[in-house]
Amino acid sequence: MTQLVHHPAYLFVTLLVLLSVAAALGAIGLLRAVPLSDDARDNYNVVQGATLTLLALLIGFTLSMAVSRYDQRKNYEEEEANAIGTQYLRVELLGEPRTAKVKALLRDYVQLRIEYYKTRDAHELEIINAKTAELQGQLWASVREAAIAQPTPIAALVVAGMNDVINTQGYTQAAWLNRIPVSAWVLMMAIAFFSNLMQGYGAHGATGRRVLLFVLPITVSLSLSLIADIDSPRGGLIRVIPQNLISLQQSLPAS
Repeated sequence: MTQLVHHPAYLFVTLLVLLSVAAALGAIGLLRAVPLSDDARDNYNVVQGATLTLLALLIGFTLSMAVSRYDQRKNYEEEEANAIGTQYLRVELLGEPRTAKVKALLRDYVQLRIEYYKTRDAHELEIINAKTAELQGQLWASVREAAIAQPTPIAALVVAGMNDVINTQGYTQAAWLNRIPVSAWVLMMAIAFFSNLMQGYGAHGATGRRVLLFVLPITVSLSLSLIADIDSPRGGLIRVIPQNLISLQQSLPAS
């Protein structure tokens, strides 16, 4: 299930097949096994309406969760670019040759952060994370040595700036790992299955209701796939583009 919601295209195909089968099962199997009489039609309409309403509420609530997480990832990308850009200016207070060394490390660090946002390959992501941790160690060691050699308020300011650079990377990574719980996906899919089952069950004898056998599975599948696309940082079409980091990289001198 976890891998399925990480790939919205596969999720759409799976849901479309599953929900279409549920609608057909209700229209053919359930209706033959338990015929729906006219006297029970009113009760059926109440239960069907409640089920569809619950499904709509869950979809809306989950969409709100996905959008908030997407906005959080964008905000942290902006904060990370600002922290790196500020630190790039602060390291000039260290004096040469430390300034040139730290600036070179920060330029490499910006490139790694851009690659982190763009990559879709899990193995490549592991390599990027390992290089990022190694580079953070070098950056911290550089400002730590300067602070030990000259424990002044200026050195403390540079150390605080480097701490912000490292912290924002941690916040970004935590935001990318913050996903909609799998249990919520299971609940939505179960309710969507029963909603389509009931839709098929009540479609007998009405041409307009038979049309919904095709409309409802497609609509629900598209809705849930859209949520998965927004919620998936790497597997979908809707992704956070590191515009601020790219702009920062372009503004930094080559050497």
